[in-house]
This record gives sequence, C-alpha cells and structure tokens, in this order.
Amino acid sequence: MIGADTNVLLRLVVDDDAAQHEQAKQFFAARSANDPAHISLIVVAEFSWALRRLYAYDRDQIADVVLALLQSPDLIVERRDLVEEAAQLSRQPKVGLADTLIARLAVADGCRSVVTFDKDAAKRIPGMELLA
Repeated sequence: MIGADTNVLLRLVVDDDAAQHEQAKQFFAARSANDPAHISLIVVAEFSWALRRLYAYDRDQIADVVLALLQSPDLIVERRDLVEEAAQLSRQPKVGLADTLIARLAVADGCRSVVTFDKDAAKRIPGMELLA
C-alpha cells in the first residue's frame, strides 16, 4: 500500500496540468487490490475543499467524485463508511464535506456533538451544535 497526497488525487480528477494528470493516471492505474493507494481523511477534506474553492465544483459534483472513489477496490479510504455518510450529507445546500466529516467523525468517536459558530452547519448537519 502507498499513500497518495491531495495534489496527486486532484491531478487524477482535474486535468489542469497535462503532465501531472498523466502521471497521476499512471500511478492510479498501477494500483490493485494487492497494492492499493491509501487516501487519508485529511486528503479527503483537502480534496473536497480544493474542488470547491479552486475548481468551482458544486456540492453534488464533489459528492459524486468522492463516492466514485469509494467504489474503487484499488483505493483504501480511511474511515470509508464515515466518508460515504459525509459525502451524502454534504449534498444539502450550505453544507460542506469537511464539516460533515468533522461531525461524523466526532460522533463516531463518542462525542455528543461538535460546537461551531457556523449557523448553517449547526442547523443542517446532525451532530453539529451552535455555540452561542
């Protein structure tokens, strides 16, 4: 198993640098169930942020890409089940994948909630609570 950084995953999905896109495609094509790529939660969060902020992907597009990655037997995604839940929840208006990941992980680790100043997150994400 070998870990993949956010920029390698981005170049697989976004073809804004032809040479790096080709290298990323080759890297991921060489992965297998016996030699998968590891995608950490930090990479998932950075990846979703970059797609949103740098490449103007909408919430559904980000969720679709993340959910497609989860289907690959050649990728090991840290806490896959929580990433899938977070991706589905992030389809709501004014909800980001990183915030849903924060809430899902905290609840799964035994927290009763996550306090936030983000009113939209507190209203829309189970496990988020407004600190006011």
